[in-house]
Amino acid sequence: MKTILSDSSMLEYGLMKPYSNMFCFSTTRHGGCSEGAYESFNCTHYCGDNLERVSANRRLLCSLFPEEPKVLVIPRQTHGVEVREISSYEVAESELDGVDALMTDLKGCCLCVSTADCIPVLLYDARHQAVAAVHAGWRGTVAGITGKILEAMEARYGTRGRDVMACIGPGISLESFEVGDEVYEAFAMAGFDMQRIARRYAKWHIDLWEANRLQLLAKGVLPEHIEVAGICTYQEYEHFFSARRLGIRSGRILSGIVRY
Repeated sequence: MKTILSDSSMLEYGLMKPYSNMFCFSTTRHGGCSEGAYESFNCTHYCGDNLERVSANRRLLCSLFPEEPKVLVIPRQTHGVEVREISSYEVAESELDGVDALMTDLKGCCLCVSTADCIPVLLYDARHQAVAAVHAGWRGTVAGITGKILEAMEARYGTRGRDVMACIGPGISLESFEVGDEVYEAFAMAGFDMQRIARRYAKWHIDLWEANRLQLLAKGVLPEHIEVAGICTYQEYEHFFSARRLGIRSGRILSGIVRY
C-alpha cells in the first residue's frame, strides 16, 4: 500500500494512488542538503535549520511532485486544535501561527504539516474535492483534532465520512511511546477506549495511530478507506526525523496533500 520513490526521499500512500488528480506524501530524511540533526531533507523553516538549506530542500520537494504545486502551506503548530481554511493562494505567515489543521478546496494548494514523532493525518473528500492535513500530537489527539477537522469540513464543504480517504503517516508507535500516568488519564477522561489504545509495560504506552484511526471511524470514515503507514519514527530515526531521538532542535518530516 505504500511506496518509497527511487531516490528514497519521499513516502507515497497507496490508498491515494487510484486518484490521478491527487498527490499525497511524507518526506524522509534522505536526499536533501541540510546538515547535523537536520540531515538532510528538512523542509520545515521554524525548527532552527539554515533557511537557505530549507528553501533548497523545498525546491527539491516540489520537483518530485507529478505537477508542481502553486503553493506549499506550512503552519507553525502548537499542539492545539486550531483549524484553518486556506481560501487563497496568498497566505500570510501570521495566518498560520498556532494552527494544527488545514483544509482547502483550492487546486494546486499543497497543505502540509510538520512532525517528528507526532502523527500526520491526510484527508481527501473524493465527492466534494476538498483536502486536509492534520498535526496530531498526543495533546491534539486527546482533544480530538482529527474529528474536529472532519466536522469543519462537513460544515464548510458538506464532507461526509463515507466519502473520505485518510492516510495516517509515520509517527511514534505504541511500543516506543512511553507516557506518564497523567497522559494515560487524559486519554481515559477524554473517553478513549483504553483497551484499544493503551498497554502497560514498565509504564503506560499509548497507540496514537489507533487513537486517530478511531476518531476517523467515529466520523463515518470506512475502515477500508484508512491507510496506516505503520512506520515508527523513534525506531526508524535514521530514515525519519524523531524529536525523542534527535532532540527538539532537529529536522521534521513534512507530510502533505494536494489536489490538481
